[in-house]
Amino acid sequence: MSMIRMSRMRLMLCASAIALAGGATASLADTLFTKPVPDFVGRVSAQGVDRAPILKGGKAVISGEGLVPGQTVTLLRGTTPLNPQPITVDAEGNFSFDLALDADAEIGLQPILVVTENPASAEVVQLKVSPEVPVSGADKFTVENQPVTRGLYQVKYSQGANAAFVTSAVGRPPVKESKLVKIDADSLKVLAEVTPAAAPARADGSDGGLLAVYGVDVDEANGNVWVTNTRQDTAAVYKQSDLSLVKQFEPGAVPHARDVVVDESNGRAYASATGTNEIKVFDTKTLEPLDPIVIPSKIRGEEFSTMALDIDEPGGKLVTVSLSTPEAAIVDLKTGEVEVHALPGAKAASGVAYDPQEGLIFVASQATDNLLILKADTGEVLHDVAVGAGALNVAFDPVGRLAYVANRGAGTVTVVSPQGEIVANLDIGGMPNQLRADGKGNIWAVNKGAQGDEAGDRIWKITPKS
Repeated sequence: MSMIRMSRMRLMLCASAIALAGGATASLADTLFTKPVPDFVGRVSAQGVDRAPILKGGKAVISGEGLVPGQTVTLLRGTTPLNPQPITVDAEGNFSFDLALDADAEIGLQPILVVTENPASAEVVQLKVSPEVPVSGADKFTVENQPVTRGLYQVKYSQGANAAFVTSAVGRPPVKESKLVKIDADSLKVLAEVTPAAAPARADGSDGGLLAVYGVDVDEANGNVWVTNTRQDTAAVYKQSDLSLVKQFEPGAVPHARDVVVDESNGRAYASATGTNEIKVFDTKTLEPLDPIVIPSKIRGEEFSTMALDIDEPGGKLVTVSLSTPEAAIVDLKTGEVEVHALPGAKAASGVAYDPQEGLIFVASQATDNLLILKADTGEVLHDVAVGAGALNVAFDPVGRLAYVANRGAGTVTVVSPQGEIVANLDIGGMPNQLRADGKGNIWAVNKGAQGDEAGDRIWKITPKS
């Protein structure tokens, strides 16, 4: 993601931290232990200039809002102050500090200690230094693309319709612009599109906007398209042929619905309920909800938060990753057994793909900019590959036997072998959001468009050259 996600830790302010801050301590105070507050007030974050990735030798902006006006701020990396003089919070409770990184800065989540005085408090924010992976290997692939519509989220190819189905949604709730789009797989031209129905009024009685569509999968057996309505915590089913609505599930059916995948052979649809440890289950013929799959976390006191889904229909396996804990899970759909694996080196995991041939799970993580490749049976991590800023989603192509990672912050798709080698790093415009393999050797991807980005809001078809 373009904006750095900060993991905040509450800290008790100790004398040594104040001493290190130096200028943050009031020089005329009679005691080192000045008046504190129970909790840090406000929010501090670190991000790149214009929300670009932070790279070695680049620049970052550390900013705060909602702090106490007149408060002073000292920023430290380890024991070294980053600002030569304390920063004074302005009358609106804000501050901003431009930081230049040296060329030898290590990639990863760098802890920045934020120490305040008047009143005293402290907090740690994380400054993410992303890997800079050069664009390469474009000559190994044929890449086609066409514009679609604003705010693209996900894509799925239908062999039966020889079409790709794409979801889009623009803005925050109440969402006023959203579409489900059917695209010809050969020309990449739009064949049909539909705007979702109006959403129920919000809790305060105001306009609910649209039942905007986000996640998508196709059900070839019943000729349907399944979508998730993330903002209304639910899902819906449309006809592939004319995009007419088959069923709209009630709000709350799938809390913060993210991905949906269809198991045609067993007549099931699975939808991840992000923010919970559940995968909701539906009968694809009756369109009725069934008992959910519950994913337990192995970390004491924590809860697994389901994100992306991938399914191996012949093998009866469903895989997912957790946004809130460094874990992946594989579900045996025949027995109901759930196996959870630790993901050392991953934070804010969001994308997952499965290779049944070699029994591998691929995990893309936004906060750590990496792709982990692990054994599905033991959880052993085989490879940890730095792929680029904001590794959001991953797809595995069983034909070419390559994994494709959408790096939203870097604006690239990194192609990685099962052996952890980068085969190519493709430029596909700003903010690639999601991608899927079609089982025929092609990868279908969509990207969002930043303002003025002519290569944004497009569908992409990536095919390895023979």
